[in-house]
Amino acid sequence: MFSGFMVNAWIVSTLVAFVGGAVGFFIVMRGSAFVAHAIPNGSFAGAAGASLVGLSTLIGLGVFSLAGALGIGLLTRRGRHDVATALSLVFMLGLGALFLSFSVEYEPAVLSLLFGEVLGISNNQLWPTICLTILCLLVLGLLWRPLLLDSVLPDSTRGIDPFKLELAFLGLVALTTTMTVPVVGTTLIFALMIGPPAAARAFTARPGLALALSITIAVAIVWGAIAFSYETYWPIGFFVGAFSACAYAISRVAKAARRT
Repeated sequence: MFSGFMVNAWIVSTLVAFVGGAVGFFIVMRGSAFVAHAIPNGSFAGAAGASLVGLSTLIGLGVFSLAGALGIGLLTRRGRHDVATALSLVFMLGLGALFLSFSVEYEPAVLSLLFGEVLGISNNQLWPTICLTILCLLVLGLLWRPLLLDSVLPDSTRGIDPFKLELAFLGLVALTTTMTVPVVGTTLIFALMIGPPAAARAFTARPGLALALSITIAVAIVWGAIAFSYETYWPIGFFVGAFSACAYAISRVAKAARRT
């Protein structure tokens, strides 16, 4: 379980969980769960398009993630947030369906884009993931204070343009999507960026502690998913989704117990 090709799986999954838990903390704080669903799923079109023309799927993911994030941000400025997010999602999913209709890729390649392929991480994917992780954390560090203030006390962020801050945050989500989708897939990164931070917020209201707890829960979920998938040969995505849901359920039960 800890030798050969599995070494890359453990390293990359830990990085993905760390960033997913950290960025997901702000996604939950800002009530942007739909965005966390739309951008990764929309980026699937970019991966399909890049594969169609013979480019790296990572490039396609990055371009469409950023385009989707900017589209949501710009449409939101003049309209409702949920409508803008939904329109961006359905447009990119439509493009993805079109690209797939032209593609001759075999089914496992398509499924890996949707559900990830953490047990098939190559050395060529390792260093790009490490670089994207560092970049995500640097951006998060720069945005930490204004994002926290805007998420908790929106009226206290004087001197900061809320629209520009939202665009920067959406760009961070797009960057996170680019590094995480090849590992856990477009459908499962949603579970990783929502389940652990939502559970962490149920355990504590302190931002710093909640952030650390979100990252810890996300890493534990991914580690457990890899171990169980390795032993059972069941899809790792099933365990990521199931463990995320269980973590949130446990946190709600614990919170209810504290009230009684």
